[in-house]
Amino acid sequence: MSAILPLYPLENPMPKASADAPIGIFDSGIGGLSIAQEIANYLPNEHFVYYADTAHVPYGPRSDQNIRELTANAIEWLYRRGCKVAVVACNTASAFSLDYLREHYGENFPIIGLVPALKPAVLQSKSKVVAVLATPATFRGQLIKDVIQRFAEPSQVEVLNVTCLDLVPYVEDGLHNSPECKESLKRVLDPIVDKNADHLVLGCTHYPFLKSAIQSLYENQLTLVDSGSAVARQTARILLKNELISKTIAKDKTRLRCFVSGQNAKELEIVLKHLIQPEITWSIENIVDKLI
Repeated sequence: MSAILPLYPLENPMPKASADAPIGIFDSGIGGLSIAQEIANYLPNEHFVYYADTAHVPYGPRSDQNIRELTANAIEWLYRRGCKVAVVACNTASAFSLDYLREHYGENFPIIGLVPALKPAVLQSKSKVVAVLATPATFRGQLIKDVIQRFAEPSQVEVLNVTCLDLVPYVEDGLHNSPECKESLKRVLDPIVDKNADHLVLGCTHYPFLKSAIQSLYENQLTLVDSGSAVARQTARILLKNELISKTIAKDKTRLRCFVSGQNAKELEIVLKHLIQPEITWSIENIVDKLI
């Protein structure tokens, strides 16, 4: 528990939030917006506070303890802003932090995490070979190992682990459809196509923004799978269980308020215009009340 308790002993706990409070969403960068939009579409009355830790993106190459500390800081920030639940919309952060966070905050502040959507890929694969595209840290975590042991091994499905540290920066910089990005994708995905993989699990929340680039390269060779819709359904279940489903939303309320820890809100605004669905009202600003 050293990643959380010395930094944030839960003194002066927040009162339990109301159903009208926002859903908090956290990612190392802007990739978690793929999850935020899935939840927004599934739960049309909800509004959101999104924390992008752009000062420290990407998390993939960081140490396990550093990932826990950065995640703890972000979730505490969402908690102190009065969010009713927190979604850790980052596979890397989820791999190392969910147990710590849930034990720390208890039942009054539910924590929802991610695991790569390997189970549906395994169940649907005809070639018995699937690939997971994720960060090195995600593959070090126990969550994905548990899914492989529970579903892939009994079904005798081979799981190919694929990493590429170039991809997150391409999304962060708005270059997810660039020739350079496609070249990086070909470098890491050509080998798994050669090995007869028929499903590609997008094991990082940045990667759904690469779908059009991947499909332009491989057309029907790879079925792309991500966890966005499953996380949206799980968020709805948790809200319902805790009687936190919002019944109405003010028409003039900004649905998605984005906060970034790096000094780059203006630059990111240009990128977000291409990533966020036009029907979702949003804003972006720098975080000025950091906890550490």
